[in-house]
Amino acid sequence: MSQEPKLKRFNQNVLSKYQIYNSIFMTLPFDSLSKTVALLPLFYETCKKGFDNNDDPTTIVDTFFKKYQARRSSQSQINLLFRFIQYIERQVVLFDAVEDAAFSIVNNMEGIGTLRNLKESAQAENKKHLLQEYLEAFKVRIVLTAHPTQFYPGSVLGIITDLAKAIKEDNLIEIRSLLGQLGKTPFFKEKKPTPYDEAVNLIWYLKNVFYKSFGSIYDYVQYNIFDEKNTSNPIINVGFWPGGDRDGNPFVTSQITLDVAQKLKEAILKNYIADIKYLKRRLTFKGIEHRVAELNEKLVDALLNPDRSDHLSLDDFRSELMGIRETLIREHQSLFVDNVTSLINKTTLFGYHFASLDIRQDSRVHDAMFTALVKELIDNGSDLFPEDFFQLTIKEQCKHLSEISGTISGITFKNEDAVKMIDTVKAMKSIQQKNGEIACNRYIISNNQSTLNVLQLYAMLKIIAFNDELTADVVPLFETVTDLEASPKVMGELYANPNYRQHLQRRDNKQTIMLGFSDGTKDGGYLMANWAIYKAKEALTKLSRANGIEVIFFDGRGGPPARGGGKTHQFYASLGPQIEDKEIQLTIQGQTISSNFGTVDSSRYNMEQLISSGISNHLNTNALSITESDRKVMNDLANISYKAYVDFKSHPKFLSYLEHMSTLKYYAKTNIGSRPSKRGKSDGLVFSDLRAIPFVGSWSQLKQNVPGFFGVGTALQYYEDHNKFEDVQQLFQSSRFFRTLIANSMMSLSKSFFDLTRYMSEDEEYGEFWQLIHAEYERSKRLILKLTGFENLMQDEPVSKASIHVREQIVLPLLTIQQYALKKIQALEKEHPKDKEQIAIFEKMVTRSLFGNINASRNSA
Repeated sequence: MSQEPKLKRFNQNVLSKYQIYNSIFMTLPFDSLSKTVALLPLFYETCKKGFDNNDDPTTIVDTFFKKYQARRSSQSQINLLFRFIQYIERQVVLFDAVEDAAFSIVNNMEGIGTLRNLKESAQAENKKHLLQEYLEAFKVRIVLTAHPTQFYPGSVLGIITDLAKAIKEDNLIEIRSLLGQLGKTPFFKEKKPTPYDEAVNLIWYLKNVFYKSFGSIYDYVQYNIFDEKNTSNPIINVGFWPGGDRDGNPFVTSQITLDVAQKLKEAILKNYIADIKYLKRRLTFKGIEHRVAELNEKLVDALLNPDRSDHLSLDDFRSELMGIRETLIREHQSLFVDNVTSLINKTTLFGYHFASLDIRQDSRVHDAMFTALVKELIDNGSDLFPEDFFQLTIKEQCKHLSEISGTISGITFKNEDAVKMIDTVKAMKSIQQKNGEIACNRYIISNNQSTLNVLQLYAMLKIIAFNDELTADVVPLFETVTDLEASPKVMGELYANPNYRQHLQRRDNKQTIMLGFSDGTKDGGYLMANWAIYKAKEALTKLSRANGIEVIFFDGRGGPPARGGGKTHQFYASLGPQIEDKEIQLTIQGQTISSNFGTVDSSRYNMEQLISSGISNHLNTNALSITESDRKVMNDLANISYKAYVDFKSHPKFLSYLEHMSTLKYYAKTNIGSRPSKRGKSDGLVFSDLRAIPFVGSWSQLKQNVPGFFGVGTALQYYEDHNKFEDVQQLFQSSRFFRTLIANSMMSLSKSFFDLTRYMSEDEEYGEFWQLIHAEYERSKRLILKLTGFENLMQDEPVSKASIHVREQIVLPLLTIQQYALKKIQALEKEHPKDKEQIAIFEKMVTRSLFGNINASRNSA
């Protein structure tokens, strides 16, 4: 039987079901619900008609109350708007759950980009041996970050999971109960989570999703690609930042790092114990039953007594499982052998660490820590550093740091910065001893600008805890356009340093380099950020290969396209042979975790897409090379867009527009993450202190999505004006990389809605600035449609487009309420600045409406 088209499957299994279950939600017997659900459709229609008539949000809200609720007092009106917000938030959750439930129906779980498709294509082309060879070395690592970009508390995430399961089973009684629970469950957090809280929230995904989905992927590879033979390469693994990422987060301490590592070990042990208990019920055979029972006892003992050192080692655990498997094959007709094999595979993937905890800190903070540490060492008469160390040239300092040997033992440090550094490095060493080396073996230096930044950390790791057995990698993170351009020089100096080179030899001649996207976009705009990373990867690959080093690129990519997200697997599939591709590593954050990896089905599907993209890139390199003429066009486009973006960023109204007309300052009040919303301590708004998440998010709340398109239209128009547009069309046809950029920019444009803020075009102070943004939006939209030949945006992705359309419809009233509240605040601050109570009410309205707007954007990933 032929399968229905994807869009039809979406309409039947997502859209229709959402409408049905939303109508059930509307009939729940809550005190205030009946009036809310009766009035919300009227409010939605008022919003829609109002924006069609170019009305501003204040007029729309006033029109609604005048037409339908004329007798309400102003307090009653405010209460109704808050109830609208609460109800719409829950509509978004319901839509999330329906979409999750239908994931395996809407998406072809065995189609293009899946492992089955990859295996069958390789067999058809007689390339299965090449596929096996590549999978022996290829790895994908997704790194869960402590950068929350969604606002669901853990309780709501649990409801989404249970609701999706009930919808999948068409269990109406359970659905009704869960909708009732949803109606009563608060969506906002009274206080900010600690870094430990954030870790616990993400460990839920490890235990309930990744353990199953990654395990099933590895099982499939072993059975179907390696024909049931063992492979030592884990292929997929997980990195983890909550509790380890210190960059701009003063609340992450060494004790929290140790506690998170212990929690990760505790979580994986609980999962192993659950699997062993299942085997205990099944393997009731002579010669095996007692062995499984003993394993259970030893694992439980390790869980209950974590501080003891005589626990069952990972090697012994695996060895005993392999022995049980051999006995099952030899004496018991291989009964339940697949279950045992699956558990062995999980120990290969997750060890005793579950996820590798990365440490990250800013180079400027390191420099302060390093300086404090060295000064105390010199003051205490240590011979590790000469007294005139800080008077040496940079080159001499680098030489000394790379040659350093010895320890800081015997000295009591007093400086707070020095103590923090010492405790952090000692925590890394302690975690390795308890959970295995892979549990915590990377230290990332964000904002890395020089060779000195790397060697300062290299020396500190050695003298504090690791001595000459440095079982950790120093990972420089290059973020801004300038730093990306300087990265080959930095790495060239490191490769040329004989002592650092010896360290790399001990690390299997591998060097991980992280390339950050979010700050790159904030710094240089969309096209330049992408192109600068692409060129940096090419240059670093060439340099590393010439030095006999295998470079591993770790991409800091956010959720929406403006922060490097979008169709991530398409991005990796578009890289050419000049870029090292044996490992894919990328950050996964915020709503990307729940949308792309929130269920076993979506997690498996999207992970397979990533694996497949890397491998297909390797097996079909010829089609991906970029010609010199195309490269020139890409370079021109990036440079033109960069200039347009930098000019825009330098506009005298740029920062004040964000500060006064957007929701930027409200991000700090949402209590979604433990990090401060900006890096610096300055009272005023400083661009360099802005974090990428509130920066991109504020444009998104305005429905202007500037970071995803600004400069693109200007660059394309240059080619149109000079009668060279066919050069860009040629690039679009021949370069998969450029097509991916345009597709992601289209998504940013699709999610823009300038009618919401059209009233700003007449603002005395900001009208001209708004028109500047709107003109670039119109320019980008017109020329991207001309480039693609489409009649409308995202024409080739009807399901994503349909999903976005439904979500945008759901939150239209929320966006209207938010803008209404912002205007009220501006008016009150101008006319009644002392009315703090009223201002606080509308500020709360803005903050609460942030939640649903961001959550509804989960498909930006």
